[in-house]
Amino acid sequence: MKIKLFFLSSFLFLICCKTQKNNITTKKENLEFESKKKNNYNIKTVLLHKKENNLSLPIINLKSDEQLKLSFDDLNYESSVLYITIEHYDAMWKKSNLMQSEYIDGFTSDEIINYQFSFNTLQNYVHYEYLFPSDNLKPLLSGNYKFKIYDLNGDTLFNKRFMVLENKINIDLNIKKATLSSDRKIKHELDFTLNHQNINIVDPFSQIKVIVKQNNKEDNAITNLKPLYIRNNTLIYDYNEENTFFGNNEFRHFDIKSLRYFSERIKNITYDSTSYKVDLFTESKRAYDNYSIEPDLNGKFYIKSQEARNSNIESEYVYVNFKLKSNFIEEGDVYIVGGLSNWEKNNEFKLEFDSINNIYSKSIYLKQGYYNYHYAVNDTSLNYLDVASIEGTHYQTRNSYEIYVYFNDTNDRYQKLIGFTNALSKELF
Repeated sequence: MKIKLFFLSSFLFLICCKTQKNNITTKKENLEFESKKKNNYNIKTVLLHKKENNLSLPIINLKSDEQLKLSFDDLNYESSVLYITIEHYDAMWKKSNLMQSEYIDGFTSDEIINYQFSFNTLQNYVHYEYLFPSDNLKPLLSGNYKFKIYDLNGDTLFNKRFMVLENKINIDLNIKKATLSSDRKIKHELDFTLNHQNINIVDPFSQIKVIVKQNNKEDNAITNLKPLYIRNNTLIYDYNEENTFFGNNEFRHFDIKSLRYFSERIKNITYDSTSYKVDLFTESKRAYDNYSIEPDLNGKFYIKSQEARNSNIESEYVYVNFKLKSNFIEEGDVYIVGGLSNWEKNNEFKLEFDSINNIYSKSIYLKQGYYNYHYAVNDTSLNYLDVASIEGTHYQTRNSYEIYVYFNDTNDRYQKLIGFTNALSKELF
């Protein structure tokens, strides 16, 4: 009997020890998990384009060999296990009511395994790249998508938009000076037709959604156009006012591909043990200036260091100091907008007003390269980023225009992207 009691007590003791050990382990794992969650990522320079062209739009054809290249930097200089997935959206960027299995071929997510540490830079960072579609992650349907980048804890680092096209219609686009006399010197007009002989459209007014963009921006996109005429298999969009855009002005630019010499628009370059600082020349409003031809990238930017073998990991991060001479603007806050700001208004790109010197200024941390930008006023009365009030607007301005055509088939629960075209406005003298 004593022997049985001894073995029973020993067994219970071992169970208790094991349980205690498991509890300690679990507690430790939870602490590590919480510690990871507190990791603050510092994501910069998010780029998305076709693999072969750094300045291309993020759109690929469905079931083609085309690939998109997503790249970004994490300034924390600590490699992390990061994952990527895709989410499907409708034409107005409202999330689709589809399950991931309906629009994803492969796994629902993929690990981002391609990363490099920066080399010989003052600002350390980790550079990540991902090619899509991959063997593990492919789209099954056309339409609007977002990349979602997240970490081990499920925390989202950022999202990035792209499109998948199944080309089923022809788009004939004509860009010209505005028809209305009041708009002829300041606006562009986009007349276009959709030929849909290869697809049966029962009700074009409800089944077709057309999105028209200028320089692929979202803030001033035209989203409410309906066909003005219908002839056989052709939808005609030939308006006089509803399909117009302010021409605005050619983009301002600066070049920091090299920090060894002063390029155009660079006033000064300083350096200390921690960072580079680049001062741009103080700029002025252009609202009442005559049009002047100036080459630009229609708001885009690209990364490049002239002294580097690999600009992705050898380019420096630089404090670029912007200054705009102006009296206080009562209509709203002033922002720097362009591809560098993802065409968004946020505090990182909001200028501060110096009432003593009448100057708007901002220091922005940017990676070496070539940049385009505009100054814009966030008109609070219209909830609109007004470029023209600072930059001016001219019919001669050369812009890129894009047309996206979405189709909602009666049997589908999502909007297909069935047509796309883009064109540059020519010099309309």
